[in-house]
Amino acid sequence: MRVVVIDYNGGNLASAAQATQRAATLKGLDADVIISRNEADILSADRLILPGQGAFADCAKGLDEGDLRPLLEKATTEGTPFLGICVGMQLMAQYGLEHGRTEGLGWIGGHIAPMDESSRQGLRLPHMGWNTLSFTPGAHPLTEGLEPGNHGYFVHSYALVDAPTDETIATADYGMTVPAIVAKGNRCGTQFHVEKSQDVGLIILGNFLTWQP
Repeated sequence: MRVVVIDYNGGNLASAAQATQRAATLKGLDADVIISRNEADILSADRLILPGQGAFADCAKGLDEGDLRPLLEKATTEGTPFLGICVGMQLMAQYGLEHGRTEGLGWIGGHIAPMDESSRQGLRLPHMGWNTLSFTPGAHPLTEGLEPGNHGYFVHSYALVDAPTDETIATADYGMTVPAIVAKGNRCGTQFHVEKSQDVGLIILGNFLTWQP
């Protein structure tokens, strides 16, 4: 199995690759995990991972400057499973409002907006630290081996809003309902950092590696 972590100046690349390699080992998979922005690597990958930290607009600019949008569109349209992490997940939305309106990949419903509701209730932003995941067991292969109440590690001040319920696999609560795992077809994402979420993150990464959407 060849897994490509997309290199687009989005941050967290090495830690995402290392966690993915660890998850593959735990699953007993023979996986080659590389960090690349090369067209041939992306189009020949068995799995694609888009990590992300920082601002939505900056990460979107990284995709555009590397001419990566059409490559990701082509690869995923042809069926390659895709995982977005944190801002990588947010980029799957229609658009983001961080530093002005910036178009996303448009793969899932909803858009990325400030978590104003949380600040009005006295909760500090960014939403940083461990938070409980709520989901229906058995509803999606990505959550296999997890239990409601398991925790993911979040770091964000913007979140997906107006997300369709049939694309929302798991949520967290932080003064508002935060879509924590989303999926549509062969494209999925986590708002929290799976690479920082210890055993829970490794389970999700392992499920992604064996997922057959």
